[in-house]
Amino acid sequence: MVALPDRLSVSDYFALEATSPTKHEYWDGYLVAMAGASDAHVAIAGNLFAALLGHLAPPCRVYMSDMRLQIAARNRYFYPDLLVTCDSRDTVITPENTYAKQFPKLIAEVLSETTEGRDRGSKFFDYQQIESFQEYVLINTACQRVECFRRTADEDWILTNYTPDRSDTFQFKSIDFMGTLTQLYRNAIAMPHLPPNGPDRP
Repeated sequence: MVALPDRLSVSDYFALEATSPTKHEYWDGYLVAMAGASDAHVAIAGNLFAALLGHLAPPCRVYMSDMRLQIAARNRYFYPDLLVTCDSRDTVITPENTYAKQFPKLIAEVLSETTEGRDRGSKFFDYQQIESFQEYVLINTACQRVECFRRTADEDWILTNYTPDRSDTFQFKSIDFMGTLTQLYRNAIAMPHLPPNGPDRP
């Protein structure tokens, strides 16, 4: 991601996004351009979207990365890889929520080398300001590992790791969903880790 220098109002940001070929996240007036996703990233996000689309019933809805998430308390607009909302303020479509949702129950991010730090750090902190937010999912692309952070009644976040050495199944408790790592990682081909000087040459 590359931060752009000019500070914009929210209305200017929406006007820019309507015509820009590149998506940008909005950080209290500053824009961050979003890079393209890897093959594995796209496969994993697509697999999860398909699984949740078949699982969820109204009023819950699942959205992929083209839907913005507004965090009003922090003046942020993000593009999560996937979000689930069951709140009527999001699911009954109005002019205000057509292009941005505010009340997710679950957010999932597929990790990459360029985004992992923010996904684990500043974004997770910002997401925690959303009262409806109950479960945060981080999905690794280099190996089969799903991390689920769940909000407790005491506002703590408890981590559960899902890896194939323990079980093929994983669970999103906030939406009563059970899936398998086999299906989640179907057709997900990770790039090999190359040595610092690149691959050996003959």
